[in-house]
Amino acid sequence: MRFYSLRFGCLLALACFVSVTWIKSIPRDGVSPGSAVQPELQTLYERLLVAEELGGQVSRDLSSILEQLKNISKAGNITRPSSNTTATTISTEAVRQPGGSGLQTFLQPNIYLYMPHLRQHPDSLRPNVVIGQGRRGVSMVMGIPTVKRDKQNYLVSTLSSLLYSLTSAQRQDLLIIVFVAETDPDYVGSIGETIRKNFPKEVQSGLMEVVSPSQYYYPDFTSLRETFGDSKDRVKWRTKQNLDFSFLMLYAQDKGTYYVQLEDDIVAKAGYYNDMKTFTTQEASKEWLFLEFSQLGFIGKMFRTRDLPMITEFFLMFHRDKPIDWLLDHILWVKVCNPEKDTKDCNKQKALLKQRYKPSLFQHVGLHSSLPGKVQHLKDKDFGKQALHQAHNNPAAELSSSLKHYQQHSLNRAYRGEDFFWALTPFKNDFILFSFPQPIHISGYLFRSGNIETSGDKFYNTTVEVLPSKASAQDKLVPGLSSTYKESDKGFIIIGAFEDGVAEGVIDEALQPISALRLVVHSDADVWALLSEIFIEV
Repeated sequence: MRFYSLRFGCLLALACFVSVTWIKSIPRDGVSPGSAVQPELQTLYERLLVAEELGGQVSRDLSSILEQLKNISKAGNITRPSSNTTATTISTEAVRQPGGSGLQTFLQPNIYLYMPHLRQHPDSLRPNVVIGQGRRGVSMVMGIPTVKRDKQNYLVSTLSSLLYSLTSAQRQDLLIIVFVAETDPDYVGSIGETIRKNFPKEVQSGLMEVVSPSQYYYPDFTSLRETFGDSKDRVKWRTKQNLDFSFLMLYAQDKGTYYVQLEDDIVAKAGYYNDMKTFTTQEASKEWLFLEFSQLGFIGKMFRTRDLPMITEFFLMFHRDKPIDWLLDHILWVKVCNPEKDTKDCNKQKALLKQRYKPSLFQHVGLHSSLPGKVQHLKDKDFGKQALHQAHNNPAAELSSSLKHYQQHSLNRAYRGEDFFWALTPFKNDFILFSFPQPIHISGYLFRSGNIETSGDKFYNTTVEVLPSKASAQDKLVPGLSSTYKESDKGFIIIGAFEDGVAEGVIDEALQPISALRLVVHSDADVWALLSEIFIEV
């Protein structure tokens, strides 16, 4: 009715304007001075002038009112669903990427219905992208929320574990998002600097992102109701965790095909990425809601990103009521359980929506919980024993090294595939030498330093060198013929080097056969060195 009245007012104002314009177009001298009707026309003319002025004012007022109604309508579409929409209506927020790479669309459900305090600040849902290159279109997105801990912080070791066994192709098809669930800008900035310092290549390539919420995102936690016998601090902790996971999922939903929820105090099994991709492909045709790669809480839960809006809306709807792993189980119940049937049938139906992979690929290692004062000894019994070295059948060789090994972790045991080689801090000109009884043909080599538990103990600035048995192999070093190889000393030729802790390659046929192979350190190291894999392929 309000719009019909507005239309009528506009038409009335327009009619007044046209009438006055027509009257004004009549010449004043078109009526004889003696005419009896001139006073009446003069009076009518003056009244119409007043009406014209009033009509103009009405028109201006109506235009202002219509503009205000348009703005209110736009705001209503963001803050609440209209009468003919559902509660899953999606609104948008613009997020500017660092470096001016453009605006990122941040989709979220009607979060304002469940967190009305967000309406008070226009930037309440705008993520603070501390580190990010805007990577999208990957197969897998991993979300890691992290918070300030009173005691030990496990974030760097967790990230190192996830990166340890990844191939170059896997790194390009993965995005790791670290969500710093704090609003203290100094702390958020310190986490960003820590990650830049420890993982510069991953940051530069876009493999790793760091984001944090707006300072207006979290509600007032003092009004929470204590339930299930939990203390006020625990209720606050679990409520905030619900909001943290929801924010992270919403941020990640348009960046890849699958989303994996992790925590900041876990260790990953070597080869986890390939195992997850293979299992996901096997289960792709089934109607699951999530896949499980760990049996502990929310660790290692994989979702299709297209399901994240529905999942997060459920979490947000009940974020004050229950822990997030309970809420996830309730989604299954709502989807498939028949209230008229028993618990056994319900559990059977729920099992169809979640598929479990064994053995577990992620293990919880944190002793001190993010809940202050809580000590937890959670261990996934299905994780099994972590493989700390990879065995290979290497050719017979005489081994020698200037490096001193630690305890029983000797070079001989590592070469036979019985253990890993763990040496004290290397210095410049330290070496490992493999001398063959007879010259042999070597097709390729692989040396991997560090392992899943001590991923930082790697070889840096270290070359791979071979000693050809034929003097003619020196022709490969003649200037102008090839820039592939460089001469070392004692007749050795440099054919490769460690990069990110791994040296891998093939050996040119022109250098065959090989009398010896060695690793040479070219600068003093700051850490110990560990070889978890030695493979000389013949």
